[in-house]
Amino acid sequence: MLVIALLLAALAPPAGPSHDATIHHSFDDVEKWVKVFDDPGRDAWQKPDAVIAALDVKQGMTVADLGAGTGYFSVRLAAAVGKTGRVLAIDVEPKLVDYMKERAAKAELAQLVAVLAPADDPKLPARGVDLVLIVDTWHHIDDRLHYLAKLAAGLKQGGRVAVVDFKKGDFPVGPPDAHKLTPDAVEAEFVGAGWTLAKSWDALPYQYVRVFTPPAASRGGSRRRSTDPPATDAADSALSARSGLPGRSCSKSF
Repeated sequence: MLVIALLLAALAPPAGPSHDATIHHSFDDVEKWVKVFDDPGRDAWQKPDAVIAALDVKQGMTVADLGAGTGYFSVRLAAAVGKTGRVLAIDVEPKLVDYMKERAAKAELAQLVAVLAPADDPKLPARGVDLVLIVDTWHHIDDRLHYLAKLAAGLKQGGRVAVVDFKKGDFPVGPPDAHKLTPDAVEAEFVGAGWTLAKSWDALPYQYVRVFTPPAASRGGSRRRSTDPPATDAADSALSARSGLPGRSCSKSF
C-alpha cells in the first residue's frame, strides 16, 4: 500500500500557483499606518497625480479605491472626479474606515464615501463603478480568481480595474520580495480568468501599473452573465447612511 501511495503522489500533477494572500497582518493601529501611508516622502516615488492622470480619471466618474487604508489615494481621486463624481474608499479595518470618514468630513469631500466590506467581497454597487484602483493591496486578497468575478459584477460598461503594486527588488520602501506578486503573475491571474490587459504603465520607480477590462467587455458588452455573483449595494447604503458595514475588506500594506 505504501508503494502505491508513493507512486500516486509521484504521478500527481504539480501544484499550480497560489491565488491567496501572500501575507496577513493587522491594520488596527491607525496612528502607525497614517505615518506609513501618508509619509510626506511618499509623493516623490508614488507620484499619485501621475498615476491618476495615467488612468484617465475624469470629472463625474465613480472610482473605487480598494484597500484605501488612510485615504492617501482616495482624497486625490475625490479631487479628480469632482463634486459630480464619487469615490468609494473601501477597506477591511473598521478603525481605518472611521479615520477616512473623519478625513473626508474635515476636507469637506462629500463625494468621498468610506466603506467597510468583507474580505471576500468588495461590496461594489451593481454595474456602478467606472474604475477600481487597487494600490499595494492585490497581494493581500485571498481566493483572487473568485474575487475577480465580484469586481467584474460591479463595473459599468467600459469599466476597468487597475493594479498598482511593488516590483521585486531591494527598494527603500515596500514589503519583502516574498510578499510581492510580479506583474507577470498578476497578468496571468486576470488573463486566465478571461480579462484583457488594456494598459501597462511602468513610469514609477518601485511599482508597476496594470489595467484590465473584464471578460464581458472583451466580448463587446457588459451584460450581466448568469454565472456572475450578485453585486451588492453596500457603497450606496454607505453614501446615504455614512456608516460602515460589518465585516472585512482588503487593507493595503507596504
